[in-house]
Amino acid sequence: MQPEETIARHYVYQGRILNLRVDTVRLPSGRVTTREIVEHRGAVALVPLDEDGQVLMVRQYRKAIERDLLEIPAGTLEPGESPEACARRELAEETGYQADRLEPLLSFYSSPGFCTEQLHLYLARGLRPAAVPRPEDERLVLERVPLAQVPALIRQGVICDAKSLIGLLALLAGLPTRLESERG
Repeated sequence: MQPEETIARHYVYQGRILNLRVDTVRLPSGRVTTREIVEHRGAVALVPLDEDGQVLMVRQYRKAIERDLLEIPAGTLEPGESPEACARRELAEETGYQADRLEPLLSFYSSPGFCTEQLHLYLARGLRPAAVPRPEDERLVLERVPLAQVPALIRQGVICDAKSLIGLLALLAGLPTRLESERG
C-alpha cells in the first residue's frame, strides 16, 4: 500500500507523557488532508500469575473515564528504558512483587489510527515479595483473581480495558504454551 506523504508537521501540545501533533499529508490520490496524531513513547503490561493460578491485578481510578477499573499492572516506558526493565519496575511498584521469570507474550499498538503507542506484554511467573515503595501518586488496590474467574469477569464488564483483555485472553488461549513449544 502506498504511504501518505507528510507535507508539514505542527505540534499542538508537548507534555510529560504524550505529544499531540497535526500532520498535513498528501494522499496517494493527490488530495491534501490532516491527521491528528498522539505520540506516546510506549508502555508495558504484565499478567502476573502466581503458583496458585491467581492473577495479581490492580484496581485503580481512571480519570479519563471517571471510574475504577480492575487491570493488569502496566506503565509507561521511561526515556531509554528497555521494555523488560520497565516491566520489572512496574510489577514491583504496582503489586509489591518481583518475578523470577518474565516471558514476552506479544507487542501491539493500542490505537494505531491516531496514536503511536506500542505496548509490550509479558507473563510474569515465580512471584515473590519485593521491597519497593509505591510511588506517592499511585492509588492502587492489589487484588488476586483466580484465572478460572477471568472469563466471567470479562463477560460482566468488570475487566474491560484493552491491555488487560489482550493479556488475559492471550493467557487463556494458551499463548505462553504455544510460544514455549515453538522455542523448544
